[in-house]
Amino acid sequence: MNKEFYDKLKNMTILYAEDEVGIRENIADSLKYYVKDVFEASDGEEAYQIYEEESPDIILSDIHMPKVNGIELVKKIRSKNRDVPVVMITAHTDKEYLLEAVELHMEKYIVKPVDLDELFETLEKCVNVLDSNRKVLLKVDENYMYDYDAKELKYKDEMVILNKKEMMFLEVLISNQNRVVNYDELQDKVWGDDVMTDSALRSLVRNLRKKLPTDIIFNLSGVGYRLV
Repeated sequence: MNKEFYDKLKNMTILYAEDEVGIRENIADSLKYYVKDVFEASDGEEAYQIYEEESPDIILSDIHMPKVNGIELVKKIRSKNRDVPVVMITAHTDKEYLLEAVELHMEKYIVKPVDLDELFETLEKCVNVLDSNRKVLLKVDENYMYDYDAKELKYKDEMVILNKKEMMFLEVLISNQNRVVNYDELQDKVWGDDVMTDSALRSLVRNLRKKLPTDIIFNLSGVGYRLV
């Protein structure tokens, strides 16, 4: 594993769901030397709450946990996010569970006891997956390509020049292509501590539409915006 991998890893967050305290703490403590943060959960219910609040880059999860098991946890996450890398860590080797896990698009299935070399090899695979996912074609029009890292929007390889707030607004819509982004989310993710007035939002969308080669922004009145 190379330095580039570790440099990328140190900027990432991991959600680790494991009900066995000793195992969870040992692995989490090891990971904390290499990543930005590790969010620990003792069951699937707590893990999903953390996922909703923190949007971790990578998810590590045991299968057998109280309240909500690992399979159900990943099903809930996959209903909203098909791209976040998921790694199952468990002592269970039942083929039925393995098949169900495969159908949920896991990056790897690691059997306990966890070998740290194997874990980091798997994390490198996750980082590579995240890299490939950072450039996305818009479902509404595949002539558009957005690069999350470079913060660049292109249409048929031609750059579309946007200001910071226009880019932030569009990025929120691109990250949620299958649903309407409501006004509260736009306030939080685009305006932040500033107040998002109706006129400011309308002005942003109007100017953005003028810059886009095709009209791909739809407004659901009283609710929010989505890509057409």
